[in-house]
Amino acid sequence: MASPKEQRSLFGEILDWMLAPLLLLWPMSLGLTGVVAQEIANRPYDRDLGESAQLLARQVQITPGRTSGDMARVSLQAARALDLLRFDDTDKVYFQVLGVRGEFLAGDRDLPVPEAPYPEAGEIQFRSDQMLDEPVRVATLMLAIPGEDDARGVLVQYAETLGKRSRLTTEIIKGVILPQFVILPLAVLLVWLALAKGIKPLNELQQRIRQRESGDLSPIDGREAPEEVAPLVASINDLLQRLDQSMSVQKHFLADAAHQLKTPLAGLRMQAELAVREIDAGQRDPQALKAALNQISLSSQRAAHSVNQLLAMARAEDQQQALRTEPVDLAQIVQEAMLDLFTKAQDKGIDIGYEGADPGAAATMVGQPVLLGELVRNLLDNALQYTPAGGSVTARVLPDPFGQVLVLQVEDSGPGIPEAERELVFQPFYRALGTGVDGTGLGLAIVQEIVKGHDADISVTAAHPRAATPGQSPGALFTVRFPLRPVATGSA
Repeated sequence: MASPKEQRSLFGEILDWMLAPLLLLWPMSLGLTGVVAQEIANRPYDRDLGESAQLLARQVQITPGRTSGDMARVSLQAARALDLLRFDDTDKVYFQVLGVRGEFLAGDRDLPVPEAPYPEAGEIQFRSDQMLDEPVRVATLMLAIPGEDDARGVLVQYAETLGKRSRLTTEIIKGVILPQFVILPLAVLLVWLALAKGIKPLNELQQRIRQRESGDLSPIDGREAPEEVAPLVASINDLLQRLDQSMSVQKHFLADAAHQLKTPLAGLRMQAELAVREIDAGQRDPQALKAALNQISLSSQRAAHSVNQLLAMARAEDQQQALRTEPVDLAQIVQEAMLDLFTKAQDKGIDIGYEGADPGAAATMVGQPVLLGELVRNLLDNALQYTPAGGSVTARVLPDPFGQVLVLQVEDSGPGIPEAERELVFQPFYRALGTGVDGTGLGLAIVQEIVKGHDADISVTAAHPRAATPGQSPGALFTVRFPLRPVATGSA
């Protein structure tokens, strides 16, 4: 058995969605801060590195050859000036001077030579490199040889390790990151407080709903609710309105049901009391006792019929019952219902018959078989109730040639239903006046509920709008159209 789904917290979910990006962006900000801090730290030290490279370049003397074919000679000044270039109290300093052919002239032989393209003459180029497995920052300067435009020139390089730069970068990162360790928890706290304050109206709305009486179905005042919750409040008010209407209908239904049951039960009691009085008075007339017992039997039948109709109405309104659908043969259901009512039709002298599709695929639809049986029986019983002796009742199942609907018709030769009352006959406990027919007034209401549950529609018209002979009854024709579409079958 699957475990119940854990209930989610709206407060926690919003808090997660607000804090998760914040916690995700914070490490990214650390990385970006490191890159920016390193760039900031490089700028002043690159400037000093470039000045040192230019100072080294000024210590190089270039003497042009006597002819254009001679190689230029390079001479360096005193070593004391070069030793000054190596002075640094924090980092190690390296320099290198290479001739026009790349030959080593002075400095540190291990300092890497830059890859082509080389910088233009007089232009300083910066790069990061390795010197003895230690990262260094290198400034490269190319010195042009007078009169030798095509020659590569003298390459001057000045490098230093990254101690000062790393220390400055660390200081910048600390200056930016350390305040964030204070700001981040404070931001989380402020987000939590803001969210708690923002969700407070929901808690107040919850308290107002909880404090209501169970029978209070009046609309909730949505003016004090946040704008984002207004659609929810409107939906709840709509639900309350429908519940109020449903409860009003149920109260009316129960009152009418009590009234309908009151009459046969009162008849039962009266006939029983009369029989007791006659026995107490010494009257032993079998015919009188038989008449009393017949009246008791008739009243009990009426009471039982009313109870069965009320139960059928409850089944028709049961949404779970309507969901348990399966393929059913409507023609077979109609014929079975006609067999159940055949004796009643014979007793009243009514000709009952069937026309249309035979049981089989042509009359198959998806529906709830129990409810469809109730629908057909109520339509046939209603037709038999209002059809006089010598009349006829005909049921039909007509398949649609286009496969869109399946039509059920029940036609009778009774007095018919006036056009003004054709919508009213589907209301619970409504009975047409002046017919003299005894009944509960629930049959067609049950039919209407079952029709709605199957997404079908029902209509009532006159069976014979233009009577062929004077005095012929117009009769009534009930037509139900069931849509034919694939529906997932459920377990019964």
